[in-house]
Amino acid sequence: MTSHSISARAWGLMALLAVLWGAVFLSVRIALDESPPMTVVAHRVGWASVVLWAYVFARRMPLPRGARVWIGFAGMGLLNNVIPFSLMAWGQLYIPSGLTSIFNATTAIFGVLVASLLLADERLTRRKAIGVVIGFAGVVIAIGADSLREFDITSLAQLAVLAGTFSYAFAGVWARKMLGGLAPQVAAAGMLTASTLIMVPLAWYVEGPIRLDLTPRTLMALAYASLGATAMAYLLYYRVLTLAGSGNLMLVTLLIAPIAIVLGALVLGETLPPHAYSGFVLLALGLVIIDGRLIDRIRLPR
Repeated sequence: MTSHSISARAWGLMALLAVLWGAVFLSVRIALDESPPMTVVAHRVGWASVVLWAYVFARRMPLPRGARVWIGFAGMGLLNNVIPFSLMAWGQLYIPSGLTSIFNATTAIFGVLVASLLLADERLTRRKAIGVVIGFAGVVIAIGADSLREFDITSLAQLAVLAGTFSYAFAGVWARKMLGGLAPQVAAAGMLTASTLIMVPLAWYVEGPIRLDLTPRTLMALAYASLGATAMAYLLYYRVLTLAGSGNLMLVTLLIAPIAIVLGALVLGETLPPHAYSGFVLLALGLVIIDGRLIDRIRLPR
């Protein structure tokens, strides 16, 4: 299915998914004012797992069985939730939420590289290689010359966010190898359950008891991050995947950062330096080249 054949309903759901994921950077940043990073992540994955299991049981979907499946859930929980969510939440203590969202878009760049190294059917073509190089150039520009010259806590925070996107890339490969054949909603519920079993004791040990006596603002931010941007977004993601196809989900990736930047500016008063926007433009160009469909349409005879 190509982008011009997407139905109006699919476009609407894709826009909603972009808003859900774009706003999570704002909600996490708000929650960080009162809760430490690992605790925020524990809340996010814990409540989301409850909602997804309720969905699975309500739909009477087949439940996973066997040790291999739960090993798959554990690996996926680490790579797709525990590591990236924690690194990005910590990074947001020191860099704006909009900049975090820009770096988050590098997930697709790392995904192409990791898949080409670990999956036999994901060859790194010349077009993809060009897109990766341009995308990485965008990342370097977004980081900024000052951060490259003078390594400080801001530089470390940016690298932490990028490390989180690198973890996402490995999660994609892990899912293909270990969770094939499962209903995606069941896989998401199992992954979040494994994430919760890791994150709750880890956050408790590192940051202290997980509190619920929080201000309404923090509770609302945590509720959104967990129920809206995680549980609902996962369910919506698979609906969009069915309606629009995996290729068109690249469009969602390109929309997330602008939404996060606007929300950060409106709600938190964040401002980003010009080089961050220039870097995102290059990064977006790299993603478009990797996707390839726009280039193919330009080449078609008129």
